[in-house]
Amino acid sequence: MRSRQSLYSGLIAILSLFLIGCATTAPTPSATSIPAKTQGTAGNYYKAKKGETLWRIAKKFNVDLEELAKLNHISDAAKIETGQLLMIPPAGSGGYGDLAKTNGNEDFIWPLKGEVIGRFGERTNNILNKGLNIRAPYGEEVVASRSGIVSYCGENLKSFGRTVIIDHGDGFLTVYARNAQLFVKTGDKVAQGVAIGKVGSAGKDKTAFLHFEIRKGHKPQNPYYYLAN
Repeated sequence: MRSRQSLYSGLIAILSLFLIGCATTAPTPSATSIPAKTQGTAGNYYKAKKGETLWRIAKKFNVDLEELAKLNHISDAAKIETGQLLMIPPAGSGGYGDLAKTNGNEDFIWPLKGEVIGRFGERTNNILNKGLNIRAPYGEEVVASRSGIVSYCGENLKSFGRTVIIDHGDGFLTVYARNAQLFVKTGDKVAQGVAIGKVGSAGKDKTAFLHFEIRKGHKPQNPYYYLAN
């Protein structure tokens, strides 16, 4: 009897050690495990709200966008989801506080609805994609992603065809290429959501899709960081 009791005691001790070991493994952070007063502060998590973009969150906490993406292991082709928890780096490293004075803190919107068939950073025919290729029916309207002034409007840009570039006045530019038709000209002021062209094709490739880019200065940005789902 004592032998059996000793065996049971030994098993219970081993099980207790196993459970203690499991409990020391940190669980995936959740919104309920992070005090509300510390969310979004340096070294803590922030829960992405519906419609928020990585750019909006970087601006909110005045942190560097690329540092925020790197810290959270967000790849060039990734986009954040509603409810996703993001670690916020130390504040003050981004300088995003004054970015949107010109456009009244205006976010970027999708230039049209369609299937993304080419993502930022992918290579096709050994050509690096510096934006998104969005497939849509030929002739579908393309709208301005953000308010600004048309800084370029041309029909024969190499491999891009009819192209519009909008300067948003705060260091950001958006590029809309492969249009079948253009509704604007250089120097025009355009409001967010206004039609600027129609989806077409370019060169020998007759596939109808819009090539869309967001640039900070002349540096291409991942549009997924700026566009809400």
